[in-house]
Amino acid sequence: MTLNYLDFDYSEDADGTGTFDAMASVAPAQVAALHAEIAAVLAWAHQHWPGACGPLDEGHLWHYDLQGAQEVSTPLALEFDAAAGQLHTSPGTPAPPRTTLAVTLTGGADFCAALRDAFGIE
Repeated sequence: MTLNYLDFDYSEDADGTGTFDAMASVAPAQVAALHAEIAAVLAWAHQHWPGACGPLDEGHLWHYDLQGAQEVSTPLALEFDAAAGQLHTSPGTPAPPRTTLAVTLTGGADFCAALRDAFGIE
């Protein structure tokens, strides 16, 4: 599966545990596609590593963390008053909310290699 929204960064600790981190921020029209992409990655992991999800320090083979936020951005109209030497601002019309989701997956070398293969992660 090609990932269109998730661009994973990879790091590895001294014990060989790999961590894949991705964050995506989308407009309302792309939320469903982003959800589907995250769901596909997690469904793959649960399907190929069943019963193995949980804290690695408790003996599990892989784990994940999800975070999310929805933010409304309101542009500011800016104007500089040269005579007074001041900046004046007034709020504009709020933009549609953006949804930002972050997913982190951790696991051992076998899990990391399989995840890379399944999703073309470099």
